[in-house]
Amino acid sequence: MPIDRAMRLKELHLYGMAAAWSEWQVEYSSQQKPVTPEVWLDRLIEAEQADRQARSLSYQLKAARFPHHRDLMSFDWQETPLEQARIEQLATAGFMEQATNLILVGGTGTGKTHLATALGVAAIHQGKRVRFYNAVDLVNQLDKEKRLGKACTLAKRLTHSDAVILDELGYLPFPASGGALLFHLISQLYEKTSLIIATNLNFAEWVQVFGDAKMTTALLDRITHYCDILETGNDSYRFKQRKKGS
Repeated sequence: MPIDRAMRLKELHLYGMAAAWSEWQVEYSSQQKPVTPEVWLDRLIEAEQADRQARSLSYQLKAARFPHHRDLMSFDWQETPLEQARIEQLATAGFMEQATNLILVGGTGTGKTHLATALGVAAIHQGKRVRFYNAVDLVNQLDKEKRLGKACTLAKRLTHSDAVILDELGYLPFPASGGALLFHLISQLYEKTSLIIATNLNFAEWVQVFGDAKMTTALLDRITHYCDILETGNDSYRFKQRKKGS
């Protein structure tokens, strides 16, 4: 009885090898020149590595929970004061090696979420682990965690990420204890995980979100210790595009 090698490879979870084996059996069946075992093995190993990389990339993109897929190719560089070369350098994810933070500050519709997401996607392509949160949703999750007696569970998990994206900070108010919960989380991530924060508030206005001046000062001290600040401007390019189309 012939051995079904493709099935045996799948049973070993070597899916890349299994697919390559099936393809190459057809490819070489019509060739008279024999192929050495070393050539077969090298090509099978390469196929398995490529398959695992593709599956890992797909998994990390889903695990990041981006609301939409965004990349730098689709960003409108004509409508931003930011230098394209600087953003492309950040897209190499090198800043995450030192847990440096990024703050994207500007008005609504100036591309903050697009850039934050695109940098997160680019980082995942570099092998990094990223998690995206809307600021209010994150605070609600932290509040629920505390009520269930599981405080710090999320913080411990996120310290294993290379970057956490915090979107729309300042757009909506938090629950009463939200500022303190977010302060505690960011303190846990300090010097371990990069933060990419998108906000419409300047630093003087952050106290409106966190509710306590001393806590806000301490928080900003941590966030800006190792930090790049990117100003996206105040003129909404989405509004201008709608205006052009009307």
